[in-house]
Amino acid sequence: MHSNDTSSRRLQEALLLARRKDGDRLTLDDATLAAALDGSRPLTSGERAALQASPLTVRRLRHLALQRRAAASTAWRGSRGALRAASTGLPAAIVTDDGWWTLHFIPAGGGWRTILQLAPQAPFAEALLVARAPLRVVDGAGGVVLAGQLDADGECEADWPFAAAPSDHLQAHGARFTVEPLEADTP
Repeated sequence: MHSNDTSSRRLQEALLLARRKDGDRLTLDDATLAAALDGSRPLTSGERAALQASPLTVRRLRHLALQRRAAASTAWRGSRGALRAASTGLPAAIVTDDGWWTLHFIPAGGGWRTILQLAPQAPFAEALLVARAPLRVVDGAGGVVLAGQLDADGECEADWPFAAAPSDHLQAHGARFTVEPLEADTP
């Protein structure tokens, strides 16, 4: 989307939301608006007309949409990934099954450096970056591979904590890993 398109859309939204009408009231209930937002039930032509005629209802729809977006952005509870059966040697990167995280292994001196990278298109990316939420990566046996906070670039890095090389260690521990939020009460 071009900046002119974005500017035009924002101007239209601001004008629509700034509109006021004497005697205006909510013409559609929250359940109807929520169903339209999640796509479970489209608005009828009469409901669309009522929405367009009521600036207050338009503002309520926007409020509900923003609430949905905020809830979706904070709904992440973890992502799993696995070494692929065809992988031989050290993989340069392993991506979680949902595609939101990439785990990189970089040779560093006599050991390894592990870098966790958040995909910018992840629906919760902005919320995690703003919150600087602590997270960790655990292997298939629950061993902590990395723990920390994302930097401004959406990355977290640490030295590889195990004696075996990353591919050998992960293969020996279920060939899986999990990226998860680190709650305050989690060891």
